[in-house]
Amino acid sequence: MKFLKLLNENLERWLLFAFLTGITLVLGIQIFFRFVLNNSLTWSEELARFMFIWMTFLSIGFCLKDGISLKIDTIIALFPKKVQAVTLLIIDVLTAAFFVYLIPSAWNFAYASVLNGQISAACAIPMYFIQGSLFVGFVLAAFRAAQNAWKNIQTLMKKGDA
Repeated sequence: MKFLKLLNENLERWLLFAFLTGITLVLGIQIFFRFVLNNSLTWSEELARFMFIWMTFLSIGFCLKDGISLKIDTIIALFPKKVQAVTLLIIDVLTAAFFVYLIPSAWNFAYASVLNGQISAACAIPMYFIQGSLFVGFVLAAFRAAQNAWKNIQTLMKKGDA
């Protein structure tokens, strides 16, 4: 149970750290090869771009989990606490619904790449690994938005008891 809690709290953070470290290493190696050895690598920029794409879609869930999202905090802060909680609940439910709506399209997009066998030019990575980032990112985002909605429901129920 501790592992699941640790995973719930840190999954996106660990993955984002790993990808950022990977990008830094790959581009550092590319710089060394280009300027010290006068020989450019053909695969480094493509791999860094693919890691950046994964980071982009994983960061959606990370931002939702940590409450770092685009919302109108200033306007919401003007309302009474109960209205704020209801407003945040509505926003979280709509956000979860939006990402649930996007999941089938992301799946179809990645699956089409599986069917046609497309691979990347320089790294020869199957493109469904890259295009699957949308699916994984949207699933995580829907899950995190649903978690936030559940927390808001619990907050509203506690305020109702008080």
